Amino acid sequence: MGSRLVEQLGVHNVAGATASALADQIRALILDGRLTVGERLPSERALALELRRSRSTITRAYGILESDDYVSRLHGGSTRVTLPNGHAAPGAEADDESIDLSIASMDSTPGLYDATVRSLPRLAALRGTSGYSLRGLPELREAVAQRFRDRGAPTSADEIIITSGALNAINLILAAIGRRGEKALVEQPTFPHALEALHRHGYRLVPTPVDADGWDARHLNETLLSARPHVAYLIPDFHNPTGATLPDDERSRITTTARNVGTHLIVDETTTELDIDRGWSPTPMAAGGPNVITVGSMSKIAWGGMRIGWIRAECSVIARLLAVRPSFELGTALLEQCIAVELLADMSALTAHVRRRLHAGRSAVEEGVAAIPGFRMPHTPGGLSAWVDIGAPLSTALSLAARERQLVLPPGPRFTTGGVLERRLRIPITLPPERMSEAMRRLSLAWDDVRGGSPSASGALQHAAVI
Repeated sequence: MGSRLVEQLGVHNVAGATASALADQIRALILDGRLTVGERLPSERALALELRRSRSTITRAYGILESDDYVSRLHGGSTRVTLPNGHAAPGAEADDESIDLSIASMDSTPGLYDATVRSLPRLAALRGTSGYSLRGLPELREAVAQRFRDRGAPTSADEIIITSGALNAINLILAAIGRRGEKALVEQPTFPHALEALHRHGYRLVPTPVDADGWDARHLNETLLSARPHVAYLIPDFHNPTGATLPDDERSRITTTARNVGTHLIVDETTTELDIDRGWSPTPMAAGGPNVITVGSMSKIAWGGMRIGWIRAECSVIARLLAVRPSFELGTALLEQCIAVELLADMSALTAHVRRRLHAGRSAVEEGVAAIPGFRMPHTPGGLSAWVDIGAPLSTALSLAARERQLVLPPGPRFTTGGVLERRLRIPITLPPERMSEAMRRLSLAWDDVRGGSPSASGALQHAAVI
């Protein structure tokens, strides 16, 4: 098995690259968090063998990174990832002048304050309890179950667990049912932190393609049949990052195939309620059978600071989840659960706010993309982002150049396995229009830098020319 560095780079992406271009590619992996601070990189000899390059090329690339303080090297020892002074760790908050497009999320719903005030009597009534909530408040579980019923998936409160967000839910599921060394089918591209969670739990990832036009349903079903993965992670509604929605007939076919081969479907519905003008409402995949485990969240429809998520699964799976959960947490914060009860009581207000904000953000991105030669924005009926085709395999180079313009922008490969999709860029549609317009202005300037061969992008441009 190859190293994680080469898996992230993609061998084909660095074929023929100069030492400078290779260093730029590794620096991009560090800056957007695909390589973590302190992580050990392969030795010069091992990396040269994996990439089929001369050792001197690898030595020069590591030397460039060391001189810029992106790695530290011990003579005869290891090479480890570092960050130079002045560079924030990936995920750290940007300064006031920077615009961070790595987080696709809106500010809070206008009703959050009032919902918080209304929730206080409910919280006060819980003071006589232990305060631990392993399964979740009954009234919140019932509210979540009702939302599933309203959308066409019969659900009881006993089939719901409240979690501390969607990613927490995914990790709980993998802790309960995960099997190290097994295969996991994943969409390509997909939510990066889900890929990381699957890696951490020891899964071997098997990708299936999806684009703004939708899934390759035949490939997906044939991969389920041939690979027989233990789990499959899917985002069927307003897919992150492409915005696509899986049609009802394909949902039914995929659910049936997965059930026949013994695959657990982990369905992420974090983006399900982010409709702008799709014009139709699909049936939840949860309606398709007991092998579907659904994850949802309040973070995109209410506020990222609301660390409330949930899992919907058959009761036998719920029992396994409850047995595992105390090993790493004893429940979800009660105040946030009480607020969530109030917010879910008025879903129409939540979805109306989401629709207005996303519509305005989408318009700002459309206008910005139209002003950049070669860029193409596909139809985006909802979701968090636009999956933009930049017309050339320069996504990583553009991401690096954007940082010089105080714009944090993850490249297309951040959402993939194997470092592919260099022609693509995820641009959130969640920022206020005026902020988004400024971001697009900076992106246009960064694109000019890349096309003009600025020092920050020159190495990546040399790499792009050989693809």
